[in-house]
Amino acid sequence: MKKILHLSLTLLAAGMFASCERVIDINLNNAAPKYVIEGVITNQPNVPAKVLITQTKNFSEDNTFPPVTGATVTVSDNGGAPVTLEAKADGSYQTSAFVGTPGHTYVLNVVINGAAFTATSTMPQQVNMDSLYTSDENLFGDVIKIANVDFKDPVGKGNAYRWVQYINGRKEKTIFVRDDDLTDGKDVQRKLFYFNDDDDDDTRDIKLNDNLRIEQLCIDMNVYKYWYSLDASATGENQQATPANPVTNIKGGALGYFSAHTYQVKEITVAQ
Repeated sequence: MKKILHLSLTLLAAGMFASCERVIDINLNNAAPKYVIEGVITNQPNVPAKVLITQTKNFSEDNTFPPVTGATVTVSDNGGAPVTLEAKADGSYQTSAFVGTPGHTYVLNVVINGAAFTATSTMPQQVNMDSLYTSDENLFGDVIKIANVDFKDPVGKGNAYRWVQYINGRKEKTIFVRDDDLTDGKDVQRKLFYFNDDDDDDTRDIKLNDNLRIEQLCIDMNVYKYWYSLDASATGENQQATPANPVTNIKGGALGYFSAHTYQVKEITVAQ
């Protein structure tokens, strides 16, 4: 948990292993499908509270996951009256009538075909980026431009951050997350390294005159653990023989996460 984490958003729901004595055959198509719930509340009135629900598929099926419709989805400030999210045409559930407040704990309730799922998330205090700029860095012999964000981490361990990067409006698929174990109370310069493994796709590379947009999200530690464990499964840092599903803060047997986080955006035109 001491480094920037990068991942391609791939849920690893099944795997294989073998012993030295005999081969174990696993039918990957027999895994029971699970709901995947991704819920977000922010402190910005122009960013609606949103929940997307999908369902896992058999290993041999394609990687498109249509949204699950017909669910009942509510969010509430802990102890307050629940607000029902409206089903949208794209299959998500949203409301603009719910804006989060740092320090408050929020509850998500989802009912799908009689199955109930719940999660809580506490919105951290907002930590703002002070500046955004690019630098030239050597990565495996190639010089690339990367985004840098500067900010002041508050005193007291337990802060965690996620950054989302867009180049000319296109979202970078790498995930950047970091806790403050090594930076508690310090001035932080965070370099958002990413690795483009597709030589034919230069739209992921930061170039002169590109529009660079960075979102900084202050997330609670349970949400941080979700992204950390997902990365560990995807990159092989988890030493278990069979890849495990990421840690989730959702109770009831679903995958995914519920995140109440603060939200800040900075944009620049890359000038050098």
